[in-house]
Amino acid sequence: MSTAAPRRNRFCARTIWAMACVWLLIAGNAKPLGAAQDSIASEYAWKANFLAKTANFIEWPSDSPLQTANAFRWCVYGTFSFGTSLAEMTRDVAVNGKRSEVKWIHKDAELSGCQIIFISRSEQAHYAKVLDAAKPGRGLTVGETQDFLDAGGMVTLLTDGKTPAFEVNLEAATASKLKLSSRLLALARRVINHTVAAKG
Repeated sequence: MSTAAPRRNRFCARTIWAMACVWLLIAGNAKPLGAAQDSIASEYAWKANFLAKTANFIEWPSDSPLQTANAFRWCVYGTFSFGTSLAEMTRDVAVNGKRSEVKWIHKDAELSGCQIIFISRSEQAHYAKVLDAAKPGRGLTVGETQDFLDAGGMVTLLTDGKTPAFEVNLEAATASKLKLSSRLLALARRVINHTVAAKG
């Protein structure tokens, strides 16, 4: 009896399980926003969960500042409504063997030391300046407005529908040599990749 079929079945099972895990990790505390008693709290609980779990689905380049850093840093820039939720969700998380640290950033120069950067909608008028300051650190930049990707951001978290969703500017992530898991990209509502489109 051929062992090919059992191997295929095991592979398919692992693939389906992996996809389910990704969905559970990213969806986290997501609820239909109209049903939430406190829509702001629900929105930022989901965003904090996304930020905390997404690190598992990103590969940083060998020349990233992360390789010599003493901690993996989640950074928040601008006005925020996370409270302590992001710090609590990442407290015991280790990424690339590094301990976790959450920082509230007040100066552009500090952004180069961050691996995942949440940029609040309060900085919408300054996206170009903030994103430029973040480039040396090759961190994943995450926003929360529709125009964030157009400004050069990598991921934007949106709550303009019945349930939260995220969109990805793969071109911007690739420019910083970040590799985003195909499992993560498969769950995005939209993925921008003009380079691939041009080649096609």
